[in-house]
Amino acid sequence: MSSTVYSCYLADEAATMATGRLLGQLLEGRGLVTLRGNLGCGKTTLSRGLIRGLGHEGAVKSPTYTLVEPYTIGTRQVLHYDLYRLSDPEELEFLGMRDFLDTDTLTLVEWPERAGKLLPAPDLALHLEAEGSGRRLSWQGHTDRGLQVAAALMPTSSGPTQT
Repeated sequence: MSSTVYSCYLADEAATMATGRLLGQLLEGRGLVTLRGNLGCGKTTLSRGLIRGLGHEGAVKSPTYTLVEPYTIGTRQVLHYDLYRLSDPEELEFLGMRDFLDTDTLTLVEWPERAGKLLPAPDLALHLEAEGSGRRLSWQGHTDRGLQVAAALMPTSSGPTQT
């Protein structure tokens, strides 16, 4: 399924958090979202904003060492994975990830390329990269629901551009 690639400039951490909060509200706590980008480009900051946008008020830790951080927000389940330390895609079976890829769970996956072909197409694919003193966020929907969310995401920064 081909779709528009959107992008916007996020000037700082506050803009990244605000965009994550908006994204959390649009996703309504369901779906598969992948986050790509180099170390330190803001994937966890965007995820933190997203989880807080769903109503979580506590700490949002990076799952770099635990590989997954679970959150229960009301009746919603959110699983935040960081696959950077994964040495083999087959390790996902030990994490039980496949069991949670359903319509009632929001699954965030940083470093999805480490999963090989074991992940299905995400509802929404995000990519962050450094640009000047901020970062460039690009996103694309890959399912009907993802296409709707992608088109509706209007960050509080300078706004998206279509490419």
